[in-house]
Amino acid sequence: MSNAQRIVVKVGTSILTGGSPSLNSQHMLNIVQQTAALHQAGREVVLVTSAAVAAGRERLGFPALDASMPVKQMLSAVGQIRLMQRYSELYDLFGIVVAQVLLTREDLSHRTRFLNARDTLLTLIDRRIVPIINENDTLATEEIRVGDNDNLSALVATLIEADALIILTDQDGLYTADPRSSPGAKRIERVERIDAALFQLAGGSGTGLGTGGMVTKLQAAQLATRSGVTTFIASGRAPNVIARLLEGEPAGTRFEPQAGHVESRKRWLLVERTKGRLLVDNGAERMLLKGGASLLPVGITDVEGEFKRGTTVSVIAPDGREIAHGLTSYDSADIRKLAGVKSAHIQQTLGYTNGDAIIHRNNLVLLT
Repeated sequence: MSNAQRIVVKVGTSILTGGSPSLNSQHMLNIVQQTAALHQAGREVVLVTSAAVAAGRERLGFPALDASMPVKQMLSAVGQIRLMQRYSELYDLFGIVVAQVLLTREDLSHRTRFLNARDTLLTLIDRRIVPIINENDTLATEEIRVGDNDNLSALVATLIEADALIILTDQDGLYTADPRSSPGAKRIERVERIDAALFQLAGGSGTGLGTGGMVTKLQAAQLATRSGVTTFIASGRAPNVIARLLEGEPAGTRFEPQAGHVESRKRWLLVERTKGRLLVDNGAERMLLKGGASLLPVGITDVEGEFKRGTTVSVIAPDGREIAHGLTSYDSADIRKLAGVKSAHIQQTLGYTNGDAIIHRNNLVLLT
């Protein structure tokens, strides 16, 4: 896809360290050279990086520490400075200014903060500054942390309407089986749609240095492709792999976008953490997926969770699949009263009405 102009590149810890305990300057320079070439060709580049914790361990002399969250946050606080210093020095070789951006899921799950983060990133891009993004491990807690930079990169790609997301790892794509234990495994070069069967092919992290295995990379690809972003998983050790992928060479696994870029509000619905679940019948599922309809109360069979009006919830099909996210027009208590009720009877049932739909189609984004 040689016409891609805005590109998010995610690079994992195992690539930046070369599989060793320390940052590897040669490997870092390789990534910087490739992204700098894109930048110098007029493209817009955002780098999502791991390895702050690894850099912190290196700076402190590899102390024997437990794996608690405060220890990880301490290592990240120390390592983030070292990591950014390395990046800044390397990009200086190409005359490129970089900026550090630290994010948590909370920054992207709140509508106002989502827009603020987008505006900051787009302003940096517009000024030809390369944003270097990492999860804010120093402040994140278990409840708000993204959990891995694969998913963070997909959130960022969705946020800024990227044309492409390239996830660089120690594997050169998704295989039909684990190539480390199955000699006959073959790389899957192109994926039209990510489904449950594809997730069964994914294994865990092989190096122990990072937090994301192939499962998290598939999760990231699923989110990004749902928002219209072409996504690649490829080896960060392959020569000039970024340019080769963008030129259409099958140097990894390519995941096709499921739709064109969705509007800003619906991109936010994709990334926001849902607060409840609405279970629907077959008729409602069919109308949502095929008819472009709103979710009406008559099609709801059950409500899970407690939430207020205007909350983002998941819509669940009879077979258990999550098929949509949407903003509710009623709170959970009222939706329970309305489940199975025709829209014409909302006023009679509740004594008031916020409209005929539980989720209006303008406030709903499909996931399938």
